Amino acid sequence: MVTFFTQEVQQLLHNKFVVIVGDSVQRSVYKDLVLLLQKDALLSQSQLKAKGELSFENDCLVEGGMRGEMTNGTNYREVRQYRTDHHLVRFYFVTRIYSDYMESILADFQAGPQPDVVIINSCLWDVSRYGAKSMKQYRVNLEKAFNRLDKVLPHACLLVWNMTMPVGHKIIGGFLIPELQHQGKKLPHKVIEGNFYGAVLASSHHFDVLDLHYYFRFDVHHRSGDGVHWNRAVHRRVTHLLLAHVADAWGVEIPEKRPQDGPEWDNSRLSCMPQPSTCPPPPPPWPPFDFCCPSKDPVFQEDSPFLPSHAGPGTPLSGYISFDNCPGYGVEGPGSGFQAFWGAPHALPAPGPFPGFSGNPAPSFPPHPHSPPRRGRGRRSHGFLMTRQPVRWRSGHPYNRPHYSCY
Repeated sequence: MVTFFTQEVQQLLHNKFVVIVGDSVQRSVYKDLVLLLQKDALLSQSQLKAKGELSFENDCLVEGGMRGEMTNGTNYREVRQYRTDHHLVRFYFVTRIYSDYMESILADFQAGPQPDVVIINSCLWDVSRYGAKSMKQYRVNLEKAFNRLDKVLPHACLLVWNMTMPVGHKIIGGFLIPELQHQGKKLPHKVIEGNFYGAVLASSHHFDVLDLHYYFRFDVHHRSGDGVHWNRAVHRRVTHLLLAHVADAWGVEIPEKRPQDGPEWDNSRLSCMPQPSTCPPPPPPWPPFDFCCPSKDPVFQEDSPFLPSHAGPGTPLSGYISFDNCPGYGVEGPGSGFQAFWGAPHALPAPGPFPGFSGNPAPSFPPHPHSPPRRGRGRRSHGFLMTRQPVRWRSGHPYNRPHYSCY
């Protein structure tokens, strides 16, 4: 994993406006970033637990918190900001992905200054504190929020939807009020479902997605006793992942460093000098794979189904590769030369965030060759970025079902 020191973070975010939106876990993400902008140190346990304080590491409480009502209800507000001559980081506490309060946040963006990076997540409160139909409403609110974000934010703004981290089966503390404690056992499954909806919809809007649930699914021993929050070592790893995501999107190369031993970093041993690698040299690159004509591939031959043609059975075509770049197959379905074998093309699904939903949502992605580039990106890159191939409905046998890429 790419790691960052204070000087590197200061250079990466020089003259940048970063906005973090979300719940108490996102507040810890904000705090760790603010701390790393000033010194190579980790958050203390008291800093992780504190909420609504008037000041944290030279930031200020702008709204809510101790200036308002300190409560565990859905109407709690907290706006924090860290500002220097060359850095601006702001945090908004939200309990729902779309609401009148979210509209007020968007109004702040429109009034200026407009952010360069928006790191946003909201799921736990949405699926647990708003009634029996909270998951259905969460899907509706996701669509509303992403539509508004897409409209309000400039295209140069990098928006990162970071997925909700794993929660425990036993939730204690102030997050779930006593009347809702019975939902604690179902919450891990709701988080997975909500993560799926959020990731699919964010990708369809060409937002970047960082799957924190995947990265920390085996690190539950670093989770706090309340089943929701995480320790300071994990939050530093989250910060490194987010910064690596931003650097990769902007085309910034970060020098590799020797990984630190143990679950937490010993700051007295940090070194900015890259260490020589003991790994063997990488193998030579494989020859490029011809997606349209896999039979020409000198390395790998596969038993993919054949795409028929007038001249014969045709060439093999993998069922996991889009037909976009294959001769004779367009966006509307198979070409006229294949009608006798394939039959009439099926109709595309109805528009909407999850058309044809019957257990597994079917996202309505735009055709890949005409898709606009992701926002806020200087170049096409992969690295830590979660990228998904666009989904296309295929007609006739054997492609009578949509295929979903893993995320």
